[in-house]
Amino acid sequence: MTASWLKKTGMIPMLALACLILAPQISLAADLVVYKSPYCGCCADWIKHMETNGFSVEVHNREDMDKVKKEMGIPSPLASCHTGEIGGYLVEGHVPAEDVRRLLKEKPEVKGIAVPGMPVGSPGMEVPGQKPDSYKVVTFTREGKVKTFSSH
Repeated sequence: MTASWLKKTGMIPMLALACLILAPQISLAADLVVYKSPYCGCCADWIKHMETNGFSVEVHNREDMDKVKKEMGIPSPLASCHTGEIGGYLVEGHVPAEDVRRLLKEKPEVKGIAVPGMPVGSPGMEVPGQKPDSYKVVTFTREGKVKTFSSH
């Protein structure tokens, strides 16, 4: 295919049009897909934390979060209020953006990372005037092995 052939056949305008149509669709893909209850404020605050830290987020409000977690394979002891998917990994609960970035950079052979429960002071769980809890971010495998990823 030469430039003159493209010009003769009128393909240049069609290729330009295809680029204009497809480019916005490609750029709209979210980094992070989050499933949460429509009634949870701390989930919305965590999503804001992730967006503030450069992640694009697609949100799915679900009434059946226990079913979602079970279908995705979140171990019950690690459960929190929302579940995300990014880069082939699961992200359960109030995981800091820095830990998600580290997960994506290091690419460990795990199913995902989690902050079990809802520790005060974790992203989305900040309470003015209340001292933050110490908490751990853990990795988990399909086989159920859990290991500390970071401590906060």
